[in-house]
Amino acid sequence: MSVTEKSATEKSVAEKIIVPLDVPTEAEAIALVERLPQVSFWKVGLELFVSSGPSILTALKEREKRIFLDLKLHDIPNTMAGACRAAAKYGVDLLTVHATAGKTALEASQAAAEAGAIAAGLPAPKLIAVTLLTSLSSRMLAFELKVPLELPEYALQMALLAKESGLAGAVCSPQEAEQLRQTCGDNFLLVCPGVRPTWAEAGDQKRAMTPAAALQAGASYLVIGRPITAAPDPEAAFARICDELAVVA
Repeated sequence: MSVTEKSATEKSVAEKIIVPLDVPTEAEAIALVERLPQVSFWKVGLELFVSSGPSILTALKEREKRIFLDLKLHDIPNTMAGACRAAAKYGVDLLTVHATAGKTALEASQAAAEAGAIAAGLPAPKLIAVTLLTSLSSRMLAFELKVPLELPEYALQMALLAKESGLAGAVCSPQEAEQLRQTCGDNFLLVCPGVRPTWAEAGDQKRAMTPAAALQAGASYLVIGRPITAAPDPEAAFARICDELAVVA
């Protein structure tokens, strides 16, 4: 592999990694972004968005970063549509909603996101449906949520509902990625949290997989947080993961 090809491969795998800004303030978020300039895709979740509001989105766009706005919207159709319409004006790239909101809500959200983007003169965000939180296990699904389906089948049904509703993809555990990829097709985005290198702690993820294995299973994007952000040297941790992924890319 030439130097040019190696550089292109490294950039390609780096773009598949989404790093969460799981910090309580905008100042801490910006400090992390500045410390990891090689990261191009950042996730803004509930804690940071509630704390800082949309100003963190503006700050990321000013730095030409891609944004995964992970709010996991789940409400009645009209309320979800309004939130998606509002989010679209900030130019975010990915936006999460819960598949369990139902088809009417998912379709309304998709239409509203497109309308909001057109009004703002921006590309529409890709709506990604959460199938099942990766903190939930098969036992929890059955005994706490009283869902009679096996976990892989439940995740598949939620992903199919998202696809039928016109959404761009789904959030799933990497353990479900292979089945979802085979069933939903190559153009359906699969965003996978619960990704942990062998040298990192599993944390609160119940259904985890290594970055390389998740990519091989069919993941489009890998959400990797604490193995990078909580590492003694975040830059070195990110580079190490990229090197591991480049082998299978």
